[in-house]
Amino acid sequence: MKPKVSFICVHNSCRSQMAEALGNKFASEVFESYSAGTETKPQINQDAVRIIKDLYKVDMNETHTSKLIDDIPEADIVIKMGCNVVCPIVAHRYEEDWGLDDPTGKSDEEFIKTAKTIEEKVMELKRRIENNEIDLTKEIGW
Repeated sequence: MKPKVSFICVHNSCRSQMAEALGNKFASEVFESYSAGTETKPQINQDAVRIIKDLYKVDMNETHTSKLIDDIPEADIVIKMGCNVVCPIVAHRYEEDWGLDDPTGKSDEEFIKTAKTIEEKVMELKRRIENNEIDLTKEIGW
């Protein structure tokens, strides 16, 4: 069974959505990708949608909506995107914080930089899971 990875951010409208899309594109054979937030937005960030479509040919408008943490399955791995707020407690076996700045309201270059950083981190996470470098044997806990 593939581990479930949840990318968590406050509004689930930009960084976490990009991470879910890139996780699905580059690592779906290794882990399942989900994203969620503590709040939602009426639509996901359209600059993020445009950049991901331009760079990776993935249309997030077709497959993604802003979701709350309760709307996704229990996670094996929780990735906090770097929201600079207290993240909610989500059950998981492993957790890390990617510490990414929110590109919302900034230039396309900032969105591209964020997308490329997320791509690198997704690929690294995939490699670590494949090489059993992340302990997923412990009970899911808080």
